[in-house]
Amino acid sequence: MPSFPKIFTLRQKFDTSHVPDVAATVREELGRLRLGERVEAGQSVAITAGSRGLSNNREIIAAIVAFIKEIGAAPFIVPAMGSHGGGTAQGQRRLIESFGITEHSVGCPIRASMETVVVCRTVQDIPVHFDRAAYEADHVLVFNRVKPHTMFAGDIQSGLMKMMLIGLGKHEGATVYHKAIREHGFAEIVRSVAGEVFAKCNILAGLAVVENSLDQTALVEAVLPDEFERRERELLETATRLMPRLPFDEVDVLLVDRIGKEISGTGMDTNVIGRKFNDHKAVDGELPRIRRIAIRDLSEATHGNAVGIGISEFCRSRVIRKTDFKITRINAATAGHDSAAEQPPHMETDREVLRATFESLAPLDPSQAKLLWIEDTKRLVELQCSEAYLSEIDGCDDLEVVGGLRELPFDIEGNLPDKF
Repeated sequence: MPSFPKIFTLRQKFDTSHVPDVAATVREELGRLRLGERVEAGQSVAITAGSRGLSNNREIIAAIVAFIKEIGAAPFIVPAMGSHGGGTAQGQRRLIESFGITEHSVGCPIRASMETVVVCRTVQDIPVHFDRAAYEADHVLVFNRVKPHTMFAGDIQSGLMKMMLIGLGKHEGATVYHKAIREHGFAEIVRSVAGEVFAKCNILAGLAVVENSLDQTALVEAVLPDEFERRERELLETATRLMPRLPFDEVDVLLVDRIGKEISGTGMDTNVIGRKFNDHKAVDGELPRIRRIAIRDLSEATHGNAVGIGISEFCRSRVIRKTDFKITRINAATAGHDSAAEQPPHMETDREVLRATFESLAPLDPSQAKLLWIEDTKRLVELQCSEAYLSEIDGCDDLEVVGGLRELPFDIEGNLPDKF
């Protein structure tokens, strides 16, 4: 069999503008809304905490808590993450605590429960589930990142509106909404359910963040309920522009060091790998076009949730050993994406994985293949590229070659290093 391709390090240049003092900006934004005029002393305010690994997550929530206390109210945290954390209250609490969000670190109670209230039914006859603790609070402040969704398209995707549905709907609500979305479409359901939540669930305000390609907080904005939809549409455009991307449109093999829920809802971001609408290839007009994906490991922060493993064609056996298939299947089934939990062929070493991957692409000569090797789909400033890409870099001001060509650095056991 021909040898593997030689590789070189490529550095991408992205827009890295960011907020210098995140906590101060959070408090400034919330102060701009004059919430003290709408919240009475002693009233309770539920603050959402999601399952994604947001940059400055703990600092932002702590700043929200501090602001709510300053206006004389009583804040508490509600894990708002649908079925994540194994669909249990304990699992969801552990998940946000793994991000550093504890009662001590943010300065208020955490009320984790899977119990919901059905506040009404939509015009489509869909029950509107809402976290009971949040529903019984005097006010709810919705905090989330705005970004392109990994499964849904449109002018509203992942952000404040989705958090009010999937996040605060808990496991039962998320299951109901995902089924409804398959029948009616995401745009119709998100607007229909959100309208009922605005009317009946005491939404005080939202705090939206957008991140740049380095996972830094690029933008923080507080919005009133009647501004959610308009501003979220506009912020989605900003988030799409700032998100990291692969540097090339045609890829034979994408080697991914790790996948995980804190990296993306689908383990690896389908907006980055070009598989938003089909697990194993790009649809017409979608980029990049990647023929094979191979996964090397799960992240520690995903706690065994390997959703997205089914989007790959091959993986190392250690990925399977680390997978909690019960949690993974619950999450995939709730999202209506069962195939994302399917187990791909796996081998013990990186050399075996790559050999099987290239064999599946025969008669392609592996030494001439277009191979990209990345840490994960959030960290794309530096990546390893095969020699076949060198001719595509000339004249690209946003790409820089670092160092020369070298062989893939397999160790004596046939594995690549776990860190670049």
